[in-house]
Amino acid sequence: MKEGKNVMKTEIKIYKQGLEEYTKVGIFLGNLLMLLWIALGTIGCWFLFPLAAWIYLAFAIIMVGIMLRKLLCINCYYYNKWCCMGWGKLSALFFKKGNIEKFNTSIGQKLAPITYGILTLLPLVLIVISIIQKFAVSKIVVLLLLLLITFYSGAISRKRTCAKCKMRLICPGSAVRPHTNG
Repeated sequence: MKEGKNVMKTEIKIYKQGLEEYTKVGIFLGNLLMLLWIALGTIGCWFLFPLAAWIYLAFAIIMVGIMLRKLLCINCYYYNKWCCMGWGKLSALFFKKGNIEKFNTSIGQKLAPITYGILTLLPLVLIVISIIQKFAVSKIVVLLLLLLITFYSGAISRKRTCAKCKMRLICPGSAVRPHTNG
């Protein structure tokens, strides 16, 4: 307990074997994949309704590039460090450091899955509707590429990067089961 206050200080368990910083090559490839995902999603929305594509793109830039960096990254171990996407460094350029103890309770923890869900599902639904309205091979190609990137990002890449993350023991979004010997 802190002296003179009735506040319990929670112990933050960092995964000691985790990477201190991720490789620049991995960060570059991760961001390239993210940009491709957003570009394909934008194209997918464009097939049905061009205004939806612009809204989708603006939403992606604001939420992924700004809001989630402010709401999540400032409270992360990797703040001002090279995390798997380099966003710890990005958030340090724009936002004051937060408190790692607030990482799990941040509103960003609730917004992240909603944001990525919208960025995935909206273009998939709009592409399918667009294909039903008027078939085109280009729509099928965009749909397949978007599905591949979504699967790779959500299952393979995320699991691999979470396995090396210092935050994996406390992060609700971690794709790996925490070990008790961290």
